[in-house]
Amino acid sequence: MARDIAPTPPAVQQDLPFVEQVIPAGRPRPVLQARSADQLWFCVWLPQLPLEANRAAATATAIVEEQHGIHRILLADTKASAAGVRPGQTANAALALLPTLQLEERSLLREQQALEGLATWLERFSSFVSIAEHDVLVLEIAGSVRLFGGLQELRQKISRGLRELGLTAALAIAPTPLAATWLARAGGRACIRDNANLAAALRKLPLTCMDWPAGLCEALTGMGVMTVGDCLRLPREGFTRRFGAEYLLQLDRALGHLPDPRNSWRAPERFCADYEMLEEQADRELLLNICHELLLSHEQFLLARQLGTQRVCFSFFHLKGPATELRLGCARAERSAERWFELLGIRFEQLVMPGPVIAVRLRSGVAQPLQAESGTLSFHGKPGAAVRRFSITQLAERLIARIGDQSVQATSMVAEHRPDYAWRSQSLLADWSGSTLDASEQSVQRPLWMLPEPALLPADRGYPVHQGCRLRLIDGPERLETGWWDEDGIARDYYTALGMDGRRLWVFRNRNRTSSWYLHGYFG
Repeated sequence: MARDIAPTPPAVQQDLPFVEQVIPAGRPRPVLQARSADQLWFCVWLPQLPLEANRAAATATAIVEEQHGIHRILLADTKASAAGVRPGQTANAALALLPTLQLEERSLLREQQALEGLATWLERFSSFVSIAEHDVLVLEIAGSVRLFGGLQELRQKISRGLRELGLTAALAIAPTPLAATWLARAGGRACIRDNANLAAALRKLPLTCMDWPAGLCEALTGMGVMTVGDCLRLPREGFTRRFGAEYLLQLDRALGHLPDPRNSWRAPERFCADYEMLEEQADRELLLNICHELLLSHEQFLLARQLGTQRVCFSFFHLKGPATELRLGCARAERSAERWFELLGIRFEQLVMPGPVIAVRLRSGVAQPLQAESGTLSFHGKPGAAVRRFSITQLAERLIARIGDQSVQATSMVAEHRPDYAWRSQSLLADWSGSTLDASEQSVQRPLWMLPEPALLPADRGYPVHQGCRLRLIDGPERLETGWWDEDGIARDYYTALGMDGRRLWVFRNRNRTSSWYLHGYFG
């Protein structure tokens, strides 16, 4: 009996193109290396981030930034704008227009925290989220479109979530991250899914969408260059000699002529969040509400990772004196905000703090996999009788008692490499100790749904085809060559394949017979 990992044939190593229908416009990680035709990038541009990263105030608010020793308005909210406050004004001029205007110094730290929080939230829509600039996020969504029911549905979910988070965003979709960024900055609801339509869409964009230095834009404007298309019409050699190769390379990356690798954002493994207040607070009801808000964020953090924790720690910071800590624990890993809040309410009554609180921090303990619990089924008896609940195990035991041991079966694993013989049915009441194989000892993945007999698949240029679409081989081969001692020996190379609908399939090719492709199962 032998099982080894065989080298992947050159034909299998090639990336298969991601075929899509053209629709009119209407912590660091290894970078992606796939061609732009295989990718679809979703850009989220946050033009109001400096303002929205601050706590909402009841009065008119403006963000100021020091420029050459003078505080000038960077952004103003709706109330301030209605009073005539505009970006670029000095702080004194804005106060003259609106004496009650609340001025806030720009906080790059708060903006970065808000951006990282949004990147963490966007991970539910894509496995590859990148913080491109101080106000731009891009995510690769080619593999997520079908998962969320289509591109329109995915875009609506992200747009609706951004509104619920209180963020103003411009969205755009394109085959390259830089093109998506420029289209978003242009302000239109652009959606370009094919490289063939990309150049025409970018040519119309103004120079301002590229966020090039002001001096460069002024020089180009003085030459009569107003759009991206005008830049593309300039002689490449002369453009490089006068303005440098950096900006010409940006144009090539935006059009997909050059690769544009990006780093993937990854949220920290442990939850830690702060809530800063504008002034000290001693109201315990208000502090409990703040803790509840932090626990809800903590629950979402763990839910996205299907994890729990047994420990959390609240830190209440004071302007004078050290922080007051309150630690909570559960007997088993837990993520429910209501469960933690119930424990917090009990301990909070006994907590003694030396003074009012200016900020609250919540830190979680080591994350742990949640232990799955069997659900219960409700059974209604005679009218007026109490509803009876049974777990799945209890139900199986009662069925065995009523209809017999052989009528209710379970499956057990067997020490056999051939997939057809690697399991067997077995009575729930049998002794499993001598006939089963612990699943933890298995180092290979097997599909949940196995076909009774492998199904022959058509091929397209050496690749398997399923339901009219060519499959993409994402893992393998796993070579199984065993069973030569009986009449059912096999010599196969198994692969994990990805279909156009996002399903993972288990396929193989025979090594000692005709090299046809077969489908053997579906992963859950």
